[in-house]
Parts: sequence; C-alpha cells; structure tokens
Amino acid sequence: MTEESLANAKINISLDIVSKMANGYHNIRTIMQTVSLSDRITIRSDPGEGVSAEADLPFLPNDERNIAVKAAMAFFKHTGISGSRISISIKKGIPVCAGLGGGSADGACVLRMLDKMFGTGLGSETLETIGGTIGSDVPFCVSGGTSLAEGRGEILTTLRPIPQSHIVICKPPFSFSTPQLFSRVRCEKIRARPDTEGIIAALDQGDIIGIARRMYNVFEDVIPHGTRDISEIKNSLLDSGALGAVMTGSGPAVLGLFDNATKAQNAYELLKQGYKECYFAETTGRIA
Repeated sequence: MTEESLANAKINISLDIVSKMANGYHNIRTIMQTVSLSDRITIRSDPGEGVSAEADLPFLPNDERNIAVKAAMAFFKHTGISGSRISISIKKGIPVCAGLGGGSADGACVLRMLDKMFGTGLGSETLETIGGTIGSDVPFCVSGGTSLAEGRGEILTTLRPIPQSHIVICKPPFSFSTPQLFSRVRCEKIRARPDTEGIIAALDQGDIIGIARRMYNVFEDVIPHGTRDISEIKNSLLDSGALGAVMTGSGPAVLGLFDNATKAQNAYELLKQGYKECYFAETTGRIA
C-alpha cells in the first residue's frame, strides 16, 4: 500500500513572544498561514514492524530524529496499530532551517496520510493533539489555512482566510539556531510588538493592505549582528512592490506579501540574481 501527498510550508504573518513559561518554554502569539511551497511525501506500508525515512537531501536523518518518523511512531502509539513497516520518502521543496516549518509540515502530512491509509478517522483535532507531542508547529500544519497560534503553538484559533495573495520567499545563505534566538529574547524588554488584534480585524475585513502594514516579527530585533541580508531582502521586496515584508518564524527566510502577480514575479527574478534560495508561492486554504 502506497500513498503520496504534499506537505505545505507555513509562514508567520506576525510573531510575538508574550512571556516565558515556568517549564522554560515561551508563550508565543503568532498568525500563521500555509503557502503552496511544499515537500512531496510518499509512504509505503509493508508487513512487518518499524518506521524509516529517506530524503533527497543526504544530511537529513532517517530515524526518530526526523519529525516525519516521529509522527509515524506517535500515530501508531496512539492507535495501537501494529504489523506494518512504514517507509517514508521525502522530496524536499521547502528549504531547511529557514523558518518555514518544513519538518513540521512533513510530520503533519504523515499524520494525515496514515489516518487515511489505516482508516482510523481520527479527525483534525486528534491529529493536532498528537502533533503537539512532536513539535510546536505540527498542530497548525495538520490543517493549515490561516490561524492564530498561542502557547507553544498548540492553541489554535481558526481565522478568516487571508485574501488570495502572492508570496515571494528568499532565504539568505545562513541559518539561525532557534534555541539561541529564544535565549536572546527578554520578554519584559520587548519594545515593538506586532498588532495582532489589528491583523485579525483586517482579516475579518478582507483588508490585505491593513494586514501587510502590521506584519512584524519580534525575532528580528534579536538576530545576530552582521546579518544585513535580512534588511536588504526586506527592502528589495518592498521596493519591488510588496505590500509588506517580514522574517518568518526564527528565520532567516524573509517573505514579501503581494497582491499583484507581475510585481511578485519581478521581485522574485530580482532576488534570484543575488540569492540561490528564492521561491514564488501563493497562500492556500485549510487542508483538513
């Protein structure tokens, strides 16, 4: 039995860090959106036991260090199903270590696929709960669309879909350590925060300009010095006609939000001249 599906990337329209919790994790408040940029996941089930993965990027782990493998193991633990050996093949389209939730998207996709393959009918709410044991962004990636995510990312509120938009994504040639960025954050000293309620109101009104001008990510204030690429990419996107530009997640990928396909394509072509990892995408609706 073999199934194939797409795992869609996520972007953060805004990202705020509200507080540090007693357990050491941070309480975030972020508006997340799925986009058409995706990985392709193939799952094969044979008689036997165990879960393994392979990817077209040789440095990605093939054991439980891979979120896709973790997801399959969590699914079987929850359902009690046994007697199946699961082989997961991942064809990467989402850049790694970029703030686009590629691993989380893969894990969420595996949960959806196994639920379908084994006819367990768990539903999105249960799959999100299982996903929350795997990674902070996995619950959102189960259903995607447009949502407010709070807590560690597991508390989700579905929002009115963002107006159909074109997204240009550019990843500079370096990565950030998410734990390192969180360690740089002092919640009580954050001076500029995204207007989350304003974005939600703009979504309700279908006001793409109102959404774009409120896009903000508090991580941008704590990124290491010497990473001018972030601001340079943002400026290039805005100069090319983006309604707004912001770093997504813990970066370093930067996204530009466009309501005009021609302007978005021109921005993409311009950035491709200086950066290898550039992508043209569109916003997508809920998956499940």
